[in-house]
Parts: sequence; C-alpha cells; structure tokens
Amino acid sequence: MQATAHPPATPRPGATATTWLKLAIVYLMIGVGLGIAMGATENFLMRPVHAHLNLLGWTTLALAGLIYSVYPEAGRSRLAKIHFWLHNIALPAMMVSLTLLLMGHKEVVPVLGASEIVALAGILVFACNIFLNVRAPAATPVTKPHGQARGDVRPALGSLATGR
Repeated sequence: MQATAHPPATPRPGATATTWLKLAIVYLMIGVGLGIAMGATENFLMRPVHAHLNLLGWTTLALAGLIYSVYPEAGRSRLAKIHFWLHNIALPAMMVSLTLLLMGHKEVVPVLGASEIVALAGILVFACNIFLNVRAPAATPVTKPHGQARGDVRPALGSLATGR
C-alpha cells in the first residue's frame, strides 16, 4: 500500500485580506500614475510621494493582505482592525501633507509628523499581531508504506531516483 500525500489546503482570503489587497491596487495605480506624470513633465519633485505610495501603499498593504490570507486568525484579530485603521488614516494624511511640504507649505510639518507617528503605530501593531497570532502549522503525520521499517530511507531514496 502506497502512502498518499494530501496537497496542502489553498488559503482562501477572507474579507479583511481582500480589502487590504484591493486598497494596495488603488495605491499602485496612484503611484504609477504619479510616476508617469513626473516622467512626462520631467518634474521629479514628488519622488518621495511616489516612493511612499508604492512602498507603504502598494507593497506594505499587499503583503499585509497576503499575510492575513495565509494566517486568517491574524487577519480577523482586533489587532488587524487597529492596524488597518491606523495605516489607512495615516497614509493619505502623510501623502497629502508631504505633497504640500514639497510644494513649499512648511505649515504642514506638524500634520506630516503626526501622520508618520500614526503610521509607525500601525506598523508596530502589525508586528504585534504577527508575533502574537501567526504560528507555524501543526506537523502532519507521515504515513509509511506497509513493510517499511522506521528509519529505512531506501524506498524513499529510490522514488527520488526514479521520479515516482
């Protein structure tokens, strides 16, 4: 009797993960659009906004969404909700105030600083969520073929050599 391995279950993203991924795509479109506009006008003043939109918007949100789809208990946690709101309140405020600062409006520095602190708080909450709610899956017991002695690797090595 040959042991059969069950394929790993495919993670199904929950509503939380899907929301993160959709927002990530919105930030990607805004970041790419800004990059195209800068290139077309040859005015690269908004480089920091472009970089932050793509890193904190597209990349960070997409990774959080993917992590929350693979670890749904982390995605459903209270920490995920706090992370979501901190990140998604801070990022637009940060991008608008950074844009205004780059355009010469120094009076927005306090808003920029506050939004950066809120974004940092969101990242710290995300880190806490990962450390508290992400665990390695339990080991799946391996069924040995009938007649294979414990510790006998010859049948397994043979299947590697033959591709079966």
